[in-house]
Amino acid sequence: LPLVLLLDISGSMSAYSRAVLYFCHALLQSRERLQVFLFGTRLTYATRALRERDPDIALAQLAAQVADWSGGTRIGATLAEFNRRWARRMLGGRATVLMVTDGLDHDATAALDDEMARLHRFAHRVIWLNPLLRYRDFAPKARGVQAMLPHVDAHYPVHNLDCLDALGRSLREAPPPRAPHQGATRWS
Repeated sequence: LPLVLLLDISGSMSAYSRAVLYFCHALLQSRERLQVFLFGTRLTYATRALRERDPDIALAQLAAQVADWSGGTRIGATLAEFNRRWARRMLGGRATVLMVTDGLDHDATAALDDEMARLHRFAHRVIWLNPLLRYRDFAPKARGVQAMLPHVDAHYPVHNLDCLDALGRSLREAPPPRAPHQGATRWS
């Protein structure tokens, strides 16, 4: 099935976003049905740059293209743009969306809740990859996290290679049918 990856490149995600981009680069070299978008305070289509064979050149091209790298986060606003401009043609009810973010948003949570609900309706599955899940005592206290959780089918950690390996295995397995507004699951 097609994959669409939405990667948070804000300051709080800078330790992870480059590693995930290298992972995406490797995936794009062997997989045609992957689309990659970056977001901080605005949305950037990254797939074309990541098709460059040399990963360092690809990331350099992206760095030149992206104005908000390591800046703030406006998840609701960038999701609104994705939903308006890209969701219908990229998702079509068949694609799995991988959101890589810590969920720390500077915008009003009502907009984030609405846009997550809209994204969830367009996609086959929405999987949230959150580096904060590496902490045993993680609790969904931030308003952005609370707004996102009801609209994801799974909530997994993404802080090391073992997590990426487990994600790869999960994506190869046939997903169960999704019930409306099903609660998120989590890897241990």
